[in-house]
Parts: sequence; structure tokens; C-alpha cells
Amino acid sequence: MLVPGPQKNSHKIILYQLIVRLFGNLNTTNTFCGTLAENGAGKFDDITESALVSLREFGATHLWFTGVIEHATVTDYSAYGIRRDNSLLVKGRAGSPYAVKDYYDVDPDLAREAGSRMAEFGALVARTHAAGLRVIIDFIPNHLARQYGSDAKPDGVTDFGQEDDPGLFFAPDNNFYYLPGQEFVVPEGAGALYRCDEDYEESPARATGNDVFRADPSLHDWYETVKLNYGVDVMNRGKTCFDPVPSTWWKMLEVLRFWAGKGVDGFRCDMAEMVPVGFWGWVIPRVRELNPDLVFIAEIYNPAAYRTYLFEGRFDYLYDKVGLYDAMRRLICGGGTVEDITRVWQEESGDFSSRMLRFLENHDEQRIASRFFAGDPFLALPAMLLSATLHGGPVMYYSGQELGVRAEGAEGFQGDDGRTTLFDYWSIPELQGWVNGGRYDGAGMSAGQRELRDFYGKLNGFVLSSEAVCSGEFYDLQYANIDRQDTGYDRSRIYSYLRYTAGQQLLFVVNFDRHRAFRTSVRIPDHAWCEKLGHRHDSLYRFREVFPEQVLSFTLRGDEVTGTGVGFMLEPLAFYVLEITPV
Repeated sequence: MLVPGPQKNSHKIILYQLIVRLFGNLNTTNTFCGTLAENGAGKFDDITESALVSLREFGATHLWFTGVIEHATVTDYSAYGIRRDNSLLVKGRAGSPYAVKDYYDVDPDLAREAGSRMAEFGALVARTHAAGLRVIIDFIPNHLARQYGSDAKPDGVTDFGQEDDPGLFFAPDNNFYYLPGQEFVVPEGAGALYRCDEDYEESPARATGNDVFRADPSLHDWYETVKLNYGVDVMNRGKTCFDPVPSTWWKMLEVLRFWAGKGVDGFRCDMAEMVPVGFWGWVIPRVRELNPDLVFIAEIYNPAAYRTYLFEGRFDYLYDKVGLYDAMRRLICGGGTVEDITRVWQEESGDFSSRMLRFLENHDEQRIASRFFAGDPFLALPAMLLSATLHGGPVMYYSGQELGVRAEGAEGFQGDDGRTTLFDYWSIPELQGWVNGGRYDGAGMSAGQRELRDFYGKLNGFVLSSEAVCSGEFYDLQYANIDRQDTGYDRSRIYSYLRYTAGQQLLFVVNFDRHRAFRTSVRIPDHAWCEKLGHRHDSLYRFREVFPEQVLSFTLRGDEVTGTGVGFMLEPLAFYVLEITPV
């Protein structure tokens, strides 16, 4: 059954992130730090029509293809006119997708025939659109691979750094920050797992991507990258030199226009807050001249900057990591308090709550099922329900979340840390049963995987079809219930709220406690019941369960709802979604 797409004018999209290199890889050898020949790599054409239909049926509306743009790698593609990378400056054998070496090309690892890689990417974009899905790719504006150099740039495009004056630490039109008189020092231990016998020289040294303005970054820095200069004089109290428009701005505008011209529908902008907001407010409207529907998503971790990046920077959506993700993670792991949820919505209420991207997994975070996080993917279901329904903004999944990926063991550079590798050639064992030899029919999934994926698919269908969730108002019921000690309402573990429009009214009640059941009631106060929902005290109303099953159904008078409340038996990690209708 096809899950409905997003409702018109709704921010409720379902973004599904997949690392192309890993997604369709059927080679299950998984040798530690293995080569491309040993461990294989997923290809653009592994994302077949069958795969896309399955993802569309799951509920995805947008696919974030991670690792598309050509990045530094140990694998030698010099036969295709691609300059070899120094292995000292590559993390992992495959390399980090966030160390871009040519902004006008795609990663040759992902092509069946490396010489036709751009055409194969174009075919993937066309297939994705034909399946009713939109394409998101990464835009990495803050830094480039240390050995960046485009061999595929269009005629008339000037390379980054090509016109720089390396004798100056800062100049408004330099693309990089230089350390005159200093040579770059490769961190001790770089390339230790696969090092080739080669040296690397960079003089003068350039600043490293994570704002390290010295010649000797550590092994824990982004030493394989160089920081881009957007006209900010970091050694002069951050003085900005934006008039005339700096060279880096124009070059990045060319990059974004290039990919918009390839048919992509939007960009997930890596570490957007490390780039001045003035650039975003300048560049996004200019790129949208090609396609006004382009989506821009900012990876951002500073709540104090949210409003600025939305309203001055012109972003559509922002990561909600330090708000709801962190609160949900604490609850999933058995700690925290639901009082954090109230704090989050209060901070994000008003004019941008529907523009926060909610998630429980992405490539930077540990897998839910890993021993570093919950150890059991089912423990996260209440948190995912809340993340998807708290407000009308987008929801994101990371490929394999719906299959309980555990990310056990070390693949190579990244080590054993509960994350799926970004840096090495690998395949994901838990995906194989769903991929099923390229059929993407799920025939090889375990019973637990079927149950988990079925839940997420139903959740997506419910979310996209619910008027109240997509575009309704939100009402936190905590204040009306937390002091009612006689009702068994635990103020730290139970959370309740309303989502409502004129056409649909939903009551959500969630128990985040792993071990305790609660017999309790949820009171909807007069302000919500009469003024917001438009109901009466002396009329009857039906409460009918609508997700995940349609089992519970009962009738109450309005004065019971606002008085003693709606009664529930909440088992550990149980939740209810009830639609309220007049009888």
C-alpha cells in the first residue's frame, strides 16, 4: 500500500538518509580496513526502481543521498584522469564524504563504470523523480579536502585557491587562511592503518577545517580538510569584509547552481553555522532563481542562532539535535525527564517549531540498537512517535534504523563506536534481508525486523495522512496534570499533548518508563477543551484509537474530560493516540 505524500503547503516531509556507498552493497566480506576490491561498494544503479518504490511505500518523500560528491580516497582512479590522493590525508580507505576534492564531480566508487559516473548519477536522479521522490545531496561549504583540485569544473570556473595570495594570513578574496612561514605538519598516526610510503608537503600551511588556525592539527581534528574563508578576519575579532562580495561566495554560488542544474531538489548543508549567516542570506535566494522549490537544511547545534539562520539565512529547516534529540536519547536510555520536552517546545514555539528537523539517528550519531545507545531498537518507538508528531516539521530516518542496525565492531578508521562507518568500504548486515539480493522485497528479514519496519511504515503513513499532525496546532497538557498526585500521573515519565485543527483533534499520551506501568488519567483543561477545541461540558464525545491499532474506543461527557480526565492503563513504553469526535 502506497503511503500518501506530504499534504499541500505542509512542512511534514519524511527524509530518508542513505550512504550510497553502503546502501546497495551486497558484498558481505567486510574485511577490517578492506579495499574496494575486497569489500565492494554500493553503486548508483543499486538504487533501483524496486528500491525506490519500497522506500516510497515506507513513507519517504525525500531521499538524502550521502557521499555523492567526489571526495578524497585511497583508491587509485588516476586511469580516469582523477589525481591520486595522499593516503596521509585520507581517513579510511574509502575516505570521508565530507572531504570534498572536486565540487563538480561525483564519487567514482559509486559508478558501475567510473568513466560514466555523472551520467549514472543523472539516471539515479531521474529514477528517483519517476518514483515520486525528491533528491537531497550534501553541500559542504565550510571546508574542502586538503588536496582539493577540480579536474571536472566547467569552462570559465576558477578553482578554489587558484588566485589566492598565500603570503597573507587573511585577505577578503583569498579562499583559504594561510600561515606564512609555517609548513603543515601531518598528525602522528595519520594513515596508520593503510599508509603508503609517501610524504606530504604544504607550505605555507593552511588552516584546518574545524577552525584550527595552526600548522600542526591533531589526529582528532579535521586535519584532512582546509577551512574556507568567507571574508571573516578571524584574527581581527571576526571582522567581516563582505563588501565587495568575497570570492568564496561567488564560487560556492557556482557550485550550488551546478547541482541545481543537475536536477537535485535540495541540499543538506554541513556545519552551516561555521559559515557566516550573511552568506546564506545572499546565496540561497540566488540559487532559488533556478528552482524556487529547492530545500535547504542546516546542520546547526547552537539554539541561540536558530532564528538568525532561519530568517536571515533563509533556511527551510534546521537540525533539532541539542533540543529534542538529546531529550529523547536520555529518555530512551532510561534517564532524563519529560519536563525537557516542555522546555524544547517552549524554546521553539511560535514561528519556527514546524521548521525543526526531528530525528533519532543520522550518520553522526550512534545507532539506537548499538550497545552504546539503547541496545534494543524497540525502546525508541515512543520517542519516535513523539518526534514525528510533536509539531508539523520534517522527520528524518537513517537507513537501517527501521531494521535495527547495531553497528557492532570496527570497520576501519572509525573504530568500534556504535556508528556505521563513514570512512571505509563496508556493507550493513541488517540491510541484507530487506535488500534480498537486490529485490528489495524484505523476504530475508527476521520477524523482529518485520515488526520494527512495519511500525515505522505505519507511523509514516499516519503522520502524512493526519491533518492535525501535518498542519494542526499543539497544546501541552503537562501543566494541567503534573500536580494531580492522586491520579498516578508521573510528571517525569508521562507526557501528554493535543494536536488539532478544525477538522481533526488528537490526544497523545506516552509513557517513557521502561519498567513501570501507570494507571492514570489525563485531564484536558477548560482552556483547551472549550476555547481551543470548541467543545462543551454537557455533550458526549467519542475517543477512538487511531494509531498504531484501532482497538480502543469509548465515550465521555465533556465535564468528565475536564474534571476527572480520560483514564488510561499505561504499560511500560506504551502510548495512545486517540481521535476526539462529537457523538
